[in-house]
Amino acid sequence: MQEGAIFPLFYLPPIEFFAKLKQQQGELFLERFEHFPKQTYRNRASICSPQGKLDLRVPVVKGSKVHTKVKDVRISYDFGWQRLHWLSLQTSYRSSAFFEFYEDDFAPFYDKKYEFLFDYNEALLQVLLKHLKLDISYSYTQSYIKDANGLTDYRETIHPKVASDYHTKPYYQVFEERNGFIPDLSIVDLLFNKGPQSGQFF
Repeated sequence: MQEGAIFPLFYLPPIEFFAKLKQQQGELFLERFEHFPKQTYRNRASICSPQGKLDLRVPVVKGSKVHTKVKDVRISYDFGWQRLHWLSLQTSYRSSAFFEFYEDDFAPFYDKKYEFLFDYNEALLQVLLKHLKLDISYSYTQSYIKDANGLTDYRETIHPKVASDYHTKPYYQVFEERNGFIPDLSIVDLLFNKGPQSGQFF
């Protein structure tokens, strides 16, 4: 039986994603051939804004729905979502301890136009793994694997609408006095608040 796991590729993934990635044994596969599911972390991330939890969504080209393979989903630039996301990140984290330390690495993602969501998410993943100091290698699925055949399958379990058994260890958040602690946000919430210690926090 093959040891390892299949992970979906998310936009600025939640902390749980990296916790599962870090603890996984065996070979890791990123899913490229699933049909693109709506309302998931594949094109959405949750951050802590002054008003509480805020979802940032990367719009996709119409038609990128049920029957489009995730590797073929194109990003829509019909409205200025990049500027909006970057302004939201700045507003939410400018006063955090480490935002200025990392912002030059993230700013280009809100200027350069990537054609495919998968490529955009993977480029962000590489930056995140570097700053989290996680030495993790992975490969890609070569077709859709319906039966994971012994592999741990995270394609549907790490999901904004699925209850998780993962519990985020509390850490300081910028607006915690106003909003209370909000668990399992995007990894950037942890990174901008805890900096180089983040990779040891899950």
